[in-house]
Amino acid sequence: MDNTNCKLTFLGGAGTVTGSKTLVETSSYKVLIDCGLFQGLKELRNLNRTSLTIDPSKIDAIILTHAHLDHCGYIPVLVKNGFKGAIHCTSPTADLTEIILKDSAKIQEEDAARANKYHYTRHKKAKPLYTQEDVKQSLALIVRHNFLETVILDNSVKFKLYNNGHIIGSAFVELKVHDKTIVFSGDIGQSNPLLLYPPKKLKNADYIVMESTYGDRTHSVENVKDELCKVITDTYKKGGILMIPSFAVERTQELLYLIYQLRQEDCLPPIPVYLDSPMGINSTNVYDKYHELQNISHFEINRVYNDVKFISDPTASKAICLDNKPKIVLAGSGMIEGGRIIHYLNNHMGSKKNTLLFVGYQGEGTRGRAILKGSKEIKFYGEYHKVNCEIKSISSLSAHGDQNDIIAWLKNFNPAPKRIFLNHGEMHQTDALRVKIEFDLDWEVTIPKMFSEHVLE
Repeated sequence: MDNTNCKLTFLGGAGTVTGSKTLVETSSYKVLIDCGLFQGLKELRNLNRTSLTIDPSKIDAIILTHAHLDHCGYIPVLVKNGFKGAIHCTSPTADLTEIILKDSAKIQEEDAARANKYHYTRHKKAKPLYTQEDVKQSLALIVRHNFLETVILDNSVKFKLYNNGHIIGSAFVELKVHDKTIVFSGDIGQSNPLLLYPPKKLKNADYIVMESTYGDRTHSVENVKDELCKVITDTYKKGGILMIPSFAVERTQELLYLIYQLRQEDCLPPIPVYLDSPMGINSTNVYDKYHELQNISHFEINRVYNDVKFISDPTASKAICLDNKPKIVLAGSGMIEGGRIIHYLNNHMGSKKNTLLFVGYQGEGTRGRAILKGSKEIKFYGEYHKVNCEIKSISSLSAHGDQNDIIAWLKNFNPAPKRIFLNHGEMHQTDALRVKIEFDLDWEVTIPKMFSEHVLE
């Protein structure tokens, strides 16, 4: 690699929607775009405990596109193994990363303790991937930036962040390396997000690294509010509990906004709404803090939360979980990989009068994906539990743009990039998007494999 070339290495998020990590190397500088945790399939989760192909101490910096666990959750592992550089991101991303990493460490510590107590681990002693102390050291490395701010990393590398409409603070990364411009999409939002401003239209790039989570489909055109209203009303008529495993960031806030709108339109029965998620509550406070980044007024934002009961205390959570009266409960995690939603499933998944509603992407190998695919039993706490409740899904609530959104955004680039890399998608999703891009745009498309290296000349 000569002095003006650079190299991309896909250390995660290639052939999968999880563990996003893309290393950009020049002859003098190494920067990691995102540093995500692998989730879902065991073979992927095992990668979290496998050494990277590069010594973390040799990485100069990290740039985060946003704060979801599959984009920031591996940072404490990197720090524990020698990374000492800066972690660059927007201020909302910094705040949300703190919430998410602390919650992740807490869950891992609790899971390890539970596994050791009840002996449902094959290892002699289960150990968390990282601890609260590892997170504390990681957070000290974060450097905050505004959208559109030019950040110079060294003589040959600089970047800007642009709003990409996925979650609050999420960003496209425009990385300039020597004379090349590389744009990283992160997770792109829909063209018309419910709460946020739409993704910024960029026009110039030599190379694009593009996500493909919904690359094989378009979101339903049905009215989301009508769908949600029907699920709530039908569950209430049965005297049941509506359980929503919700991602703490964006999806929770969108759902609360939709429920608020339905109440304003007098469409809902008198059913209480609980946000039983400390992380969801903390994330909602971040949304309130950065209200200027949302496309609704601060006055209306405050009204959204008036009729919602926020539950942080574990004792109160337990009481609500044991109560069988009709209610709407939003609780993490979004793919049922942990969190308080597990307690609700443990108590209420066995009854046909209750409903489990999915409102976001369910990754391969997760409990959520298994239930959506029709599994009648799922395993948690070391035992199998029957799935008897009604299962519903509203896929169009996803914070990811679909195939049409992605193509519309790409059409703004003129001239066409030299090449586009498609990552962060399962293979059938990524390949479908490849075909669409080649047919509609006639661009050169590469689907990188995990750990593959690509020299950009």
